[in-house]
Amino acid sequence: MIKKIGVRELRVGMFIHDFSCHWMDHPFARSRLMLTSEDEIRKIIDAGIHEVYIDTSKGLDAAHAPTAEEARRDLEKELVAIAGREPAPVIRVSVADELARAAQIRNQAHQLVRTVMHDARLGKAIELDQVEPVVQNITESILRNPGALTGLLRIKNKDDYTFLHSVSVCTLLVAFCRSSGMDAELTRQAGLGGLLHDTGKALVPDEVLNKPGRLTDEEFEIIRRHPKDGYDILLKTPGVGEIPLDITLHHHERMDGSGYPDKLPADKISTMAQMAAIVDVYDAITADRCYHKGMPAAEALRKIFEWSKFHFNPQQVQSFMRCVGIYPVGTLVLLESGRLGVVTEPHETNLLSPKVNVFFSTKSNTYIKPVQVDLSKPLGMGGGDKIQSYQSAEKWRVDPMKFFVLPA
Repeated sequence: MIKKIGVRELRVGMFIHDFSCHWMDHPFARSRLMLTSEDEIRKIIDAGIHEVYIDTSKGLDAAHAPTAEEARRDLEKELVAIAGREPAPVIRVSVADELARAAQIRNQAHQLVRTVMHDARLGKAIELDQVEPVVQNITESILRNPGALTGLLRIKNKDDYTFLHSVSVCTLLVAFCRSSGMDAELTRQAGLGGLLHDTGKALVPDEVLNKPGRLTDEEFEIIRRHPKDGYDILLKTPGVGEIPLDITLHHHERMDGSGYPDKLPADKISTMAQMAAIVDVYDAITADRCYHKGMPAAEALRKIFEWSKFHFNPQQVQSFMRCVGIYPVGTLVLLESGRLGVVTEPHETNLLSPKVNVFFSTKSNTYIKPVQVDLSKPLGMGGGDKIQSYQSAEKWRVDPMKFFVLPA
């Protein structure tokens, strides 16, 4: 049985099933292991980990700890409450109408980040006049329909992850700022910071950046230098503002002081850096990498919400969840009817009832004629169904993004 416990309850002989944190935030070569010494427990505590999941079938039990299922049910109740508090951003055009423009913007931004990284590696200055128009294009696409570009950015080639991750962080951060009511200039500065936040990775050797396995302690230290390296690069860029510098330097800081490079306490981390930290981890854990499989976006949100007790600002996490939806655009969901569909747009007032393109029957295990279902409407008006759960595309061997936009 899988149970959730605080790290102060850990004992030698327990089997760690999950560290309940982003894989870069724990110091072990594996995410599942038997605890064999007090030193290992101390290492977990010192890493800023507060809760873990243990497997009682493989090690010692914690009698009064909640099961993973109990913890999940409690979490879902909290999410349902959050979903109804504030409306989602207004959609101005449909996903279908925005998709072609979004694809061009994605490709333009991807190439720009690749160029910025290449120039930074060669010691060349970053040209802000090349970066700012791309951020403007991303912002305008988000204003028309945030789901089109964010949906496209769910698809990342493993070899292009470093570049597309920066585009995703920019896009999500702009959407986050807009849904939070921030003005145009703050949003623009945040977008610049998002697009440039990982510039310091240009100085990380490729064999470390793309290593297909757990990093050594020495390699971790190289990776952990990238916020300061990126900050130093941006300092040499004429006209760069304080917000991009702050995001670049502090997007790996954590509210409990366990982050890097400065181990800042919560009251020393700016609101924008707190927002960037959430977006950065969300995109990282949903992406496929050479060393780990990305998780579904809905599951990633639940993980971040769980971790927000210690690592992230809980109010900002809830705001981000309202921004992207409890079931983010691109999420594969199972409906009560037994159909599978891909979420294409959030509902403006009910995040539990988005628009979904259904395309597969789990009852017959076959593809069906694709159709859009608006879950906020009753039966007979294009609705009449409910989300039962989010699903793994691998489990059903389907590609939901093929049905992101239905044929005319």
